[in-house]
Amino acid sequence: MRKHYPAQFKAEVVLEVLREEKTLAQIAAERHVHPTMLHRWRNMVMKELPEVFTHGERGSADRAEQEKKIHELYAEIGRLSTELEWLKKSIRVE
Repeated sequence: MRKHYPAQFKAEVVLEVLREEKTLAQIAAERHVHPTMLHRWRNMVMKELPEVFTHGERGSADRAEQEKKIHELYAEIGRLSTELEWLKKSIRVE
């Protein structure tokens, strides 16, 4: 059975690994985590770290795109609601 670790725990362990105050083996033994998992978590963090700093640059474009999509979806909801009401009325008449 696999162990599942909460994100907060993973973050704390990776920060401890990045500090390099203890060896990977020591941290793994203290935290009861296999050293391979520590390598994976550290590599994931190192891979995603540049995205943290570029998020602000592309964040406004993403936000504008999301706003546009939300506006389109609300417009579609309005059209569908109107169509549904019209269909309900036309069924009652017949």
